[in-house]
Amino acid sequence: MKETTTIAQPGPAGSTRTTRRPRNQKRVKPLKVVGSISAHVVMIITVLLCILPMLIIISTSFKQPNDVFDLKLIPAVFTWSNYQYVLGGAFITWFFNSLKIGALTTVFGVILAAPAAYAVSRWQFFGKQGLLLLFLVTQMFPAVLLIVPLYLLFAQLSLLDNIFGLVVAYATTALPFSVWMLKNFFDAVPKELDEAANVDGLGPFQVFWRIILPLTLPGIAVVAFFNFMTAWNEFMMAFTFLQSDSNLTLAVGIQRFVHNFGADWSYLAAAAVLVTIPVLVIFIWAQRYLVTGLTGGSVKG
Repeated sequence: MKETTTIAQPGPAGSTRTTRRPRNQKRVKPLKVVGSISAHVVMIITVLLCILPMLIIISTSFKQPNDVFDLKLIPAVFTWSNYQYVLGGAFITWFFNSLKIGALTTVFGVILAAPAAYAVSRWQFFGKQGLLLLFLVTQMFPAVLLIVPLYLLFAQLSLLDNIFGLVVAYATTALPFSVWMLKNFFDAVPKELDEAANVDGLGPFQVFWRIILPLTLPGIAVVAFFNFMTAWNEFMMAFTFLQSDSNLTLAVGIQRFVHNFGADWSYLAAAAVLVTIPVLVIFIWAQRYLVTGLTGGSVKG
């Protein structure tokens, strides 16, 4: 049985009225404060655990080779020589190769995925469910299984040691995920807009280009960013298909700092920081579209 307290309050015409309030009501606020503090402490610890490796890499990039394993985050001797050494080699060539491959993969990935996703979203045709299931099943297998058949195919097409062959591999492997993502965004656009546009005399392609794409720009940004990240960070296919130093990507190129007798950790850390900067800049620039796209793609109708 809950204990209550009686509180007298002035009423109209000089009368008084009493209200009953449970005595344990005062305990609710401290419990909320404790819960909020606990949640914030857990979040702060999680953020620190995520940031700590990044801080260690940044700190290592400014250390001399002899101080790499020093646990202090602030280097004893601050130096830019690691960045000068990395930028003085083939890093710039690798950077532009990765940028070219990432840009081409993004463009071709979106060009291939957007019409396919729009067709699957808007039209009914034989084998539609089977096609969607096939796209889903392909995501269950690791990409490493494709290396051998793609290598044999590219060898016959003379696409080995060719960045355009790598673009084809990246764009096609990212296609199933891109189609599924864009289909969800297209499903969220009411079909009545298509019908109204048809009444105004627009054909299917005009509806797709002038109505659907502008409304699903956040979804396009998410898919484009995913395709770019896939091409920018991928290692196994680039390591297998590319051979000459002039065609290497950043993911493969910085592996040159790891040799048989160890690794040049200071150079490797500096290269890792430089590799992260373009992706960080793109993410900050497209953050508004990415957040809207990631939250909007899960809502239909």
